[in-house]
Amino acid sequence: MGRVLFAAPSSGSGKTTVTCAVIKALSTKGLRVSVFKCGPDYIDPMFHKTVLGAKTGNLDTFFCGEDTVRYILDTESNLDISIVEGVMGYYDGLGGVDEKASTYDVARTTNTPVVLIVDCQGMSLSIVSIIKGILEYRKDSNIKGVILNKISGELYLRVRNKIQEELNISVLGYLPKMSDFTLKSRHLGLVMPNEIKDLQQKMHELAIKAMETIDIEGIIKLSKSAPVLEYKKPIVPKLKEKIKIGVALDSAFCFYYNENLSLLEEMGAELIKFSPLEDKILPKGIKGLIIGGGYPELYAKELSMNLSMRESLFNALEGGMPCIAECGGFLYLQDILESESGASFPMVGFLNGQGVKTNCLSRFGYITLTTGEKTVFGGEGTTFFAHEFHYWDSTVKGELCDAVKPVIDKKWKACISKKNTFAGFPHIYFYSNIEAVFKFLECCEGRNDR
Repeated sequence: MGRVLFAAPSSGSGKTTVTCAVIKALSTKGLRVSVFKCGPDYIDPMFHKTVLGAKTGNLDTFFCGEDTVRYILDTESNLDISIVEGVMGYYDGLGGVDEKASTYDVARTTNTPVVLIVDCQGMSLSIVSIIKGILEYRKDSNIKGVILNKISGELYLRVRNKIQEELNISVLGYLPKMSDFTLKSRHLGLVMPNEIKDLQQKMHELAIKAMETIDIEGIIKLSKSAPVLEYKKPIVPKLKEKIKIGVALDSAFCFYYNENLSLLEEMGAELIKFSPLEDKILPKGIKGLIIGGGYPELYAKELSMNLSMRESLFNALEGGMPCIAECGGFLYLQDILESESGASFPMVGFLNGQGVKTNCLSRFGYITLTTGEKTVFGGEGTTFFAHEFHYWDSTVKGELCDAVKPVIDKKWKACISKKNTFAGFPHIYFYSNIEAVFKFLECCEGRNDR
């Protein structure tokens, strides 16, 4: 089984487009592909999974230790080949001034060969200087190949020769500028796959172009040069008997780290999916709830109109059912949510507060989250690594936890604990505190069936 990582000098260089093109081309050739995203992004992995049918996950060296990153890559990529998509610029990490949690850090930690994707629009010979700078910034860059993006076939041939002559690195092809293929964005990243018209056809056409202009066999060969991953497996406690945990999953709530869900299953949870949009009541027999992030603001009217689900959820939480509600899920549990159009709609009403639209990211980035009192995760002082990324804010954000940004040491208060509910804007990465996640399941285990 091989692996290769696609990186770029900056965001907007075409990483996702090239990654999708290569994944689809590999699938067309009959290979089973696993795909990973560097960093805390939960939208790109969902895009990979929905559109390309590829197994997905996240690799993040802030969220967990190096052994755990290697473990996740190894255990979640048991197919023919793994493709890892980078984040931001290759060396861009914590606070914008640290390599920790950068794409480079993931490549170094996992010893994965890297292909650098360079946006060539408006350049010719300067392309060589950019590649040279990225290659030489760190001796262990692990960059083994280059793909040129948004370049004509004629110019590609000339620039390719200069790169290979002067830099002694393989050039693995190019993609021309394709105005008919663009991945649109919303305030949290890419729009959802089902919102893009004729997407499967576009992906098919993209794969055909990739097989014409990109050295797919060269990428496969490069992937096989990756050494065997060595790591110490994390200790994962297990329940004596399986318990059912309800997981909100639909168009409004869909932002989850796959590793979080896999970890819960490994511990003994049976995940029961339900839709706050479509289902009338919570699933029977569940002993706990997880309501993730997403775009509830786009479906505020529909969520509000589903009164029976709101009542079912309110009664369960008031009755003490353990629940983790993150970001969009946090907003859903409050009194009121402002929609994207500015209209306000009643929500579950279990938590005080109103979700309101802002015009900028609020408290964006990695954080260390430390509880100030006992919660479903354990006693005071329980710590997680987490991430905030939201354009909606709340009139009541919570005072339960200290949230601290790394490097710049900016601090704020976050999250609410009410009865057995833990809710707030941060998206928690479960591998950052396996023991605390298990305590949540133990709390669920103590509940009687509904």
